[in-house]
Amino acid sequence: MSSCSLPLHVAAICAVLISFLGCADGLSAKQVIDSPLLTEKIATNRTIVVDINGKGDFTSVQEAINSVPKNNDGWIIIHVRKGVYREKVHVPKSKPYIFIRGNGRGRTAIVWSQSSPDNKASATFTMEGPHFIAFGISFSNEAPTGVAYTSQNQSVAAFVGADMVAFYHCAFFSTHNTLFDYKGRHYYDNCYIQGSIDFIFGRGRSMFHSCEIFVIDDKRVTIHGSITAQTRENRLDNSGFVFVKGKVYGIGGVYLGRAKGAYSTVVFANVYLSKTIVPAGWTNWSYDGPTENLFHREYRCHGPGAETKGRAPWWKELTYEEAARFTSIDFINGKDWLPVWL
Repeated sequence: MSSCSLPLHVAAICAVLISFLGCADGLSAKQVIDSPLLTEKIATNRTIVVDINGKGDFTSVQEAINSVPKNNDGWIIIHVRKGVYREKVHVPKSKPYIFIRGNGRGRTAIVWSQSSPDNKASATFTMEGPHFIAFGISFSNEAPTGVAYTSQNQSVAAFVGADMVAFYHCAFFSTHNTLFDYKGRHYYDNCYIQGSIDFIFGRGRSMFHSCEIFVIDDKRVTIHGSITAQTRENRLDNSGFVFVKGKVYGIGGVYLGRAKGAYSTVVFANVYLSKTIVPAGWTNWSYDGPTENLFHREYRCHGPGAETKGRAPWWKELTYEEAARFTSIDFINGKDWLPVWL
């Protein structure tokens, strides 16, 4: 969904601009992950230019994607120049190896406004093609906030349903169900994600590195919202959300996550947690099954919201050895497919 009001939306946009670049140590050499580095790593000179003012190959992002050959087997760069592109964008399964490169998440934006009973159908950006990279783009669903507990809440900014997908320095805007991290291995580096209730959800196997999570208080409901709603139904499933470094802040109170399945798996490690995190930290609201297999964990988080007194009974603090399994890029097998990582 969209921001609740114009002032809040403007404030959120400003917050996006605060932290844009970070330091990388993906290949044992400190460097900045920027678009030239990513371009170098994927080693291609095939570029399609999208310019809203007509000074490129296309004026629409979707038209540029449509021009990519089906079953493409080599990287193609789609350079989306600065501007607000008001369109729904879909990268189909038949279009792998696409690198969409923006001019910065405060300059290049893909925006739509739609609510739907179907989360996927509402998405501004739908990603289903494997081997995908995005850099420096904002994805926003500006649908107005509707009636609580109805389909008007399903207003997804991005649906990520492919394997081996990476977002660097991107932003995701909505108020509810912002990022549908549906399935596959995903890497989010230095991204900004805004929402109120269950706004990072799905059954992806994903790492969020040095991301900013901005919470919007939902005044329509009496319950606290949740940052995550991770769906893991059984022990054999290897999905889970891991947040490494970064910060959580915003307006009102929120849980780090709520149970969505008997083996729901979420880890926050070395993350700054502001007082927007409620003392319980985690909730099983709407889930009536046993809690002994829920894997809601924290490791060396800091800030006023990291106080663990009053945490949910199934919550635990990870040991150094336990945390290493989740904080390593190996959690998503990143060394096998990422061009660079932190």
